[in-house]
Amino acid sequence: MNRTLLIAGIVTLLAIGTAQAAGDAQAGKVKAAMCAACHGVNGEGIAPNPALAGKKEDQLIQAMKEYKSGQRDNAVMKGMLSSLSDQDLANLAAYYASLKEK
Repeated sequence: MNRTLLIAGIVTLLAIGTAQAAGDAQAGKVKAAMCAACHGVNGEGIAPNPALAGKKEDQLIQAMKEYKSGQRDNAVMKGMLSSLSDQDLANLAAYYASLKEK
């Protein structure tokens, strides 16, 4: 019985952690205003900047983390992302992933 309760507790904690890590598309929409000048109001992209709408969340998060860390070399992106938290990145990714690709 104790083992069952322990396992149930661990599963619950993991589920809560996963839910908190997930992005909030509505919060991402608010943050996305700063991205619109280069990536379009609806993430459609403004050449030479890529479209973000409809991309997978994990791909967007990975790219943003790489720009933020300097692994991908782009001073503008690094500057834009430098003050954002991991949750902000997840929210932005959720927002852009929720949009239809154009």
